[in-house]
Amino acid sequence: MVRYLANGGIIDGLFPSHLLTWAYPYFLAVGLALAAALVLLRRHWQRSTRLGRALGTRPRNRGWKLLLRLLAAVLLGSAALGPSLGVSQRPVRTAGKDVWLLVDVSRSMDAPDVAPTRLLRAQAELQELVAQFPADRMGLVVFGAEAMVQCPLTYDQAAVQTFVSTMRTGLLPPGPTTLRAPLDLVLPRLVPAEGAASATPRATALVVVSDGEDFGENLEPVLRALGRTGARVYTVGVGTAAGTKIPKTGGGFVVDGRGKPAQSRLREAPLLQLAAQTGGQYVELNNQQNGFGTLLRGLRAMQGAVEQVRTVAVADNRYRYPLAVALLLLALDVALTIPILRP
Repeated sequence: MVRYLANGGIIDGLFPSHLLTWAYPYFLAVGLALAAALVLLRRHWQRSTRLGRALGTRPRNRGWKLLLRLLAAVLLGSAALGPSLGVSQRPVRTAGKDVWLLVDVSRSMDAPDVAPTRLLRAQAELQELVAQFPADRMGLVVFGAEAMVQCPLTYDQAAVQTFVSTMRTGLLPPGPTTLRAPLDLVLPRLVPAEGAASATPRATALVVVSDGEDFGENLEPVLRALGRTGARVYTVGVGTAAGTKIPKTGGGFVVDGRGKPAQSRLREAPLLQLAAQTGGQYVELNNQQNGFGTLLRGLRAMQGAVEQVRTVAVADNRYRYPLAVALLLLALDVALTIPILRP
């Protein structure tokens, strides 16, 4: 995978150091700009020819001026594309975050009170969220009656997007949903291993996406442990207070212990507790409200506790050289005024 720095350099990519690459490969846009420049130069040439005929003379010294302007246009286009050649190792300082996505994939997430279903709507919003944090590590945990790490912490945004898009309610065995299981699973990954006390601390956020139905153990012990790590828990309540029936794949509805269709409702209380006791925030996601904008602002406001330094391979952007030559040619074009029409 190849990624670009703001100055056009390429980082974390495997590429030959002797090959010319382009930081901004917008060849179509540059080609259109060069075509427009050619049209203007052609019109200037035709206008000079018509004027010369009207005056009974022949335009001179046009060829080298035309070549000068054409070369300048080509060089400006090359500079805009960001030609890069040569690789060097450079330190890059980061203050990134670790963001764990904890997503409820229990059967109740198939409820359609949030269109098209709770889980599908959450998937779409989570994909947008992942795209907003390309420089941060992200991981994915799915949970229901138990929890499982789908994707460990990684900088590979494409991998996280793939796992988010393939979530479904049949990933885990059926059973009563517990909010404690994913927290217990992530907690050991937030605490530095023995002998790693000097490791650089990172700001950590847990984003819990669920309808809040919780049939597990008391959350207080795990919340106290989370508080000691400094991690914040942001919760997203997906569903409505009125709730709805849970459809089955083959038709009909999920039934409760009395044989009647189970009514699944949004349970805000445990989600509010998670957010309040860790300094996080609770937002809702339904057909009337979309709290992901508020969630994004909260995550962006989190700052890395200590800067880290990573060494990356960088392909230097050499745009300065064609740009300098192009400006020199344009300066010569302006400075050297030569009569084109002579009697």
